[in-house]
Amino acid sequence: MTSCSTIMAILQENRVDTAPKVQDILTEFGCNIRVRLGLHDAALGVCTNTGLILLQLCGEEKMNQELEQKLQAVPFVKVKTMTLDF
Repeated sequence: MTSCSTIMAILQENRVDTAPKVQDILTEFGCNIRVRLGLHDAALGVCTNTGLILLQLCGEEKMNQELEQKLQAVPFVKVKTMTLDF
């Protein structure tokens, strides 16, 4: 079933090293990403090396699972998903 009810959280524990690969994967699935929000602790002169990306995904469940598998194959990247059912 095609819907926009899947939320994916991506934790990058080594953001500096993992960002290019994660970005490549997200670009590959860009047509399935409705909303993307990136969060990390940043202050003047300080930027942490961990980050959290939240996605709202639209599309077939199979595509969402493929995206999750590719992201989980990247070292220092963890992924959790949930499906909203209102």
